Amino acid sequence: MASAAEQMAANMSWGAFGKAKELRQRILFTIGLLIIYRFGTYIPVPGIDAVALRNFVEQATQGLGGVLNMFTGGAIGRMGVFALGIMPYISASIIVQLMTAMVPQLEQLKKEGEPGRKKINQYTRYGTVALATLQGYGLAVSLQSGDLAHTPGLFFIVSCVITLVGGTMFLMWLGEQITARGIGNGISLIIFVGIVAELPAAFAQFFASGRSGAISTPVILGVVVMLVATLVFVVFMERSLRKIHIQYPRRQVGMKVYDGGSSHLPIKVNPAGVIPAIFASSLLLLPTTISTFSGQQTNPVLATVTAYFGPGQPLYLLFFTGMIVFFAYFYTHNVAFKTEDVADNLKNQNGFIPGIRPGKRTADYLEYVVNRVLVLGAGYLALVCLIPEIVRQELAITAYFGGTSILIIVSVGMDTIQQVQSHLLAHQYEGLIEKSQLRGKKRGRAKGAARR
Repeated sequence: MASAAEQMAANMSWGAFGKAKELRQRILFTIGLLIIYRFGTYIPVPGIDAVALRNFVEQATQGLGGVLNMFTGGAIGRMGVFALGIMPYISASIIVQLMTAMVPQLEQLKKEGEPGRKKINQYTRYGTVALATLQGYGLAVSLQSGDLAHTPGLFFIVSCVITLVGGTMFLMWLGEQITARGIGNGISLIIFVGIVAELPAAFAQFFASGRSGAISTPVILGVVVMLVATLVFVVFMERSLRKIHIQYPRRQVGMKVYDGGSSHLPIKVNPAGVIPAIFASSLLLLPTTISTFSGQQTNPVLATVTAYFGPGQPLYLLFFTGMIVFFAYFYTHNVAFKTEDVADNLKNQNGFIPGIRPGKRTADYLEYVVNRVLVLGAGYLALVCLIPEIVRQELAITAYFGGTSILIIVSVGMDTIQQVQSHLLAHQYEGLIEKSQLRGKKRGRAKGAARR
């Protein structure tokens, strides 16, 4: 038998959506900020030679430049003010989270609640400024050495760094505003919109290659089938759950005795969502971003890094797989599903797993279950990210058809839809409470009139 929440979710309609004013405001707020982000990708960095940049991008889109272009929503291909994208913020978040797990002082801050979380967020912002400055300086020098600047010199480097760092910090602020006052995770939505906005052009380029004879018709059909199959597989795995039975004992409130109930604790096969893929891609792109624009002849070290760690290379695939597995476990245990916190919440609510003692034993059991589930979850993430990546490199097609982009589109889309449904459910519950209160007042007035 379906629960009340499931019945309400099944009865949702556009009429219910129209009555939820707060939800409409959140959605419109989110759309407005994402439109501002898309406009920013078309505002160029001052001093760039547009013709030379266009010629260079046409040659680089099949390799690492295509991957960078995907994660920045096309901004790095146009050398817009958001050319660094949100990647410095993601890299800083990774570093701070790793340090939080290793440094006792930061771990203590994390346990202080909201004040500690604000301090950690502040450290993440400082790290973002530092990383964006380093990457912006390296990118400016690389643009200058690659003859992509109108007037090379100190002024060009300084103006380029200030513009790129300012663009990244503005993007970080946009993401935080969307998370706080809009719908969905702001950082993930920025990456999601950047990919979706460039997909029509990627499909047009792909089919144009087929018409010109560069790609055969069977290959085009095979790629389309692979994309559809990957999409279906990702949706299926993202909705997969491992349910743990939870029992609640009988309790007495005053003179009334309430029967004990039971429910399920859902554990997703992939609790970390798309975060491991984004983190892994961010770290792999970090040391090789500069080599794309500097030219492989200018620095033998950068040329070697690009040769061995470029997309499709064996070392790239090996490190990509290892980091996806690592971040799947790390992010799940430290952020997405903290077994100790879940065990404490169950204990406080008098809930328990049949056959398992509350407290430490419950936390150990949950950790055991999560670790076993994550074997499947991490393997699924690695499989989805690697197989389309290998096919894409073999066929030399656009990076937008890779497994990472599909995973981001599906995961972020499903998470945003779930948040919309949660807001609609909350609105319906509020409406039911208001109706019950009004009925109670009317009955009270009717009884008072009858007594008179």
